Amino acid sequence: MIVFAVAAVAVLLVAPFGVYPVFLMKVMCFALFACAFNLLLGYTGLLSFGHAMFFGGSAYVCAHTTKVLGFTPELAILAGVAFSVVLGLLAGLLAIRRQGIYFAMVTLALAQMFFFFCLQAKFTGGEDGLQAVPRRPLFGLIDISQDIHLYYFVLAIFLFGFFVIYRTIYSPFGQVLKAIRENEPRAISLGYRANQYKLLAFVLSAALAGLAGSTKVLVFQLASLTDVAWQMSGEVVLMTLVGGMGTVLGPVVGAAVIVTMQNYLAGLGEWVLVIQGVIFVLAVSLFRRGFVGEVIAIWQQMKARKANS
Repeated sequence: MIVFAVAAVAVLLVAPFGVYPVFLMKVMCFALFACAFNLLLGYTGLLSFGHAMFFGGSAYVCAHTTKVLGFTPELAILAGVAFSVVLGLLAGLLAIRRQGIYFAMVTLALAQMFFFFCLQAKFTGGEDGLQAVPRRPLFGLIDISQDIHLYYFVLAIFLFGFFVIYRTIYSPFGQVLKAIRENEPRAISLGYRANQYKLLAFVLSAALAGLAGSTKVLVFQLASLTDVAWQMSGEVVLMTLVGGMGTVLGPVVGAAVIVTMQNYLAGLGEWVLVIQGVIFVLAVSLFRRGFVGEVIAIWQQMKARKANS
């Protein structure tokens, strides 16, 4: 595992010299977003249809504090993440009292309310959004106006967020989340306060989604209504399910697949959505565990056969 992680980091370090850096940064932003969502769905069993409000809300805060208030990138990102934490806490307190489809519908309703707030609020720019967000020097010293310099900053953020998620999953806290996902009444009978654990997972997921949204603003220098629309919540669900829900690398693979399709099939217009729908149906029908989940299942079967032979 350590060897694989080192090899992956090495590849990412040299990747911008062979692949367009902005494309790679977009993949990393959405991969972090999908990993944050997977922490909630794949490891806690909570399906949220409103994660775009954390992603987009943080993007708006980051863009506004950078463009209007003159914050440096690191302070703007922290402001965006702090906003996502507060919003996640408020939304979580309302949503975690429900389960299943009712939880999903509450998060969707809250996200739609937030979308219309962003549409009407003056500081968001309405339908025009916040454009031409400046890339101010990082820590007031490091120039990130060039894509190659910004790439390594985005890479550091992605690796940090991924490490936080990985450590959470394999911590005692993560094990309790899995227990709640598998059998919540039994977890409660063992003395665990399920609602508190679910609220913490919800807030952590919102914070990491906000981190992804704020980082995305620095890459594209834009925060718009697309970031808070329900379609964004649908995309992150698609990324997670296609890659492999409940796996560490699944959301990363799913995000890479979907973002690649959006970029290289953009010339097909609306047909991209049709192709995404076909891939989603095929993934659900043929790869129910997602791409990474199926690979893991096949690998485990091969190991079991070798052990029995």
